[in-house]
Amino acid sequence: MSRSKGFTTKADLKSEYQRKLVSADEAVKVVKSGDKVHLGGFGGICRDLEAALARRVDELEDVTLYSTLWSLPGTYKTLEADKTGKHFKLFSTHMSKKDRVINKRGQAWFVPILFHEGNKNYRENYNLNVAFIMTGPIDKHGNFNLGITNAESKGILDNADIVILEANRAMPRCHGIDQMINISQVDYVVDANYPLPELPIREPKPEEAKIAEYILPLIEDGSCLQLGIGAIPNHLGELINQTDLGNFSVHTEMLVDSFVDMYEAGKITGNKSRDKGKMVYTFALGTKKLYDFLDDNPICCSGPVDYVNDMDVIGSIDKMVSVNACLQIDLYGQVNAESIGPLHISGTGGMLDFVEGAFMSRGGKSIICTPSTKILKDGTRESLILPFMQPGSIVSCPRASVMYLVTEYGIAYMKGKSTWERAEEIINLAHPDYRDDLIKAAEKQGIWRESSKLI
Repeated sequence: MSRSKGFTTKADLKSEYQRKLVSADEAVKVVKSGDKVHLGGFGGICRDLEAALARRVDELEDVTLYSTLWSLPGTYKTLEADKTGKHFKLFSTHMSKKDRVINKRGQAWFVPILFHEGNKNYRENYNLNVAFIMTGPIDKHGNFNLGITNAESKGILDNADIVILEANRAMPRCHGIDQMINISQVDYVVDANYPLPELPIREPKPEEAKIAEYILPLIEDGSCLQLGIGAIPNHLGELINQTDLGNFSVHTEMLVDSFVDMYEAGKITGNKSRDKGKMVYTFALGTKKLYDFLDDNPICCSGPVDYVNDMDVIGSIDKMVSVNACLQIDLYGQVNAESIGPLHISGTGGMLDFVEGAFMSRGGKSIICTPSTKILKDGTRESLILPFMQPGSIVSCPRASVMYLVTEYGIAYMKGKSTWERAEEIINLAHPDYRDDLIKAAEKQGIWRESSKLI
C-alpha cells in the first residue's frame, strides 16, 4: 500500500483517520508468509498487534520478527504460540533473558549494530514489509507522538512497505526532534490502552554501592551526564543528591528514574554547551514516575538515535561524563558487555558511541564499571577480570577506546598507558583472591613488566 507524502488537511483529517482505524486482528491480515515485521522496540513494543499476529500462527510460515529488548510484560505471544519453529523467528538488536531462551530453541538471533547507526541501517539494509510502531493518540493536527521511544522509529517508518500504528492512550506526550508521525504517513491505526512497561528499581549490592562511591569523585560541577540502567547508576544518582554538586545537564541514550530524582533535587539546570536547557535522550524506560515526568514536559527533548548517539554531537558537549556497565574486562583493557563466551547476553548498544564521544569532549570522562566477581548458581565465585577474553566472547569496546575502569576495588585510568602499565592497573581492580593468578597470566602473555625476560 502506498502512503501519502503530503500532510492531511484539517478538512480531510477525520475521514482519513476513520478510514485507517481498524482492530488489531484486522490490521495484521496484511502480514504474509515470508514477511519481515518490526514489532517496535524498548518500551514501545506493540503488544496488541503482536498478540493478534500470534493468533494467526497456523496461517503463517517463516515470518521474521525484528525488535529490541523484548523481555517486557505482555510480549512474546508470537514465539510462545509457535511450538514448531516454522512460523516465527526473531532478529534482535539487543537481546534479553527471554531472547536467550528462544535462541536456545533455534528461533532467535542477534543483529550486531552500533546504536547510532540504527536509522541508517533500517533505511538501507532491512527491507521491512510491515512495521508496528507504538505512539500516543492522534492530536487535532493529525499527528501521533512517538512518546518514550524515538530511537530508530523514523528509519523503520521510512523503510517499511506498510506501517501500522498502535496508538496507546497511556503513552506520554513527549517533546523532541522528529517526534511526530502524521496520519498521511501510515496505513492503519489501532487504538490501544494499556500501561507502559515499568522497570523496577533494584537496590545495589554492597560491591555495586562501592563502585558508585568510587565514581562519584570523578563527577564535577557542571558535568553533562549519561547514565545507563541498573543499580549502579541509580545509586550514583542518590549519592549525587547527597552532595553539594550541581549545575548538571543531561545527554543520554536512555532516560531513567535517577535523572528525575536529580532534577527534583535541584541538581539539573541544563546549562550546557549544546541543546542548552534540554534533557536530551533517545528512549526512556523506567517507572510511572518517569513517564509522568515526561508527559508534556518541554525541558525533556527526545531525539533520533543518529543525533543523540552521534559521537561528534556527544564530543561537542563540554564535561560529558558517560557511565556504563559491562560483563567482563581482560588484562589488555578490552571490555565485553555482550556475551559470556559464545552465550550472547545483551547487545552492543550505544556504549562505544558514548565512550568515544565522552573522550572527545572537552573535560569529558568515559567510565566503564563492573563488580570484580560474580557468584555462580553452585555458589562458587568467578572473576570478571580475566587474563584474556574467553573464546567466543565479544569485544564491545576495544582497549584503545577505554578511559576509566572501575570495580569495588578502585579506579584505573587507561589512556596513555603501556600494556604492562594497563595490566598492573587492571590487576589492582581484581578481587584479591585472583590477583596472583592474573600476575602469572600477564607474565606468560608477555604484558607484565618482568616479561622482557620471556620475550
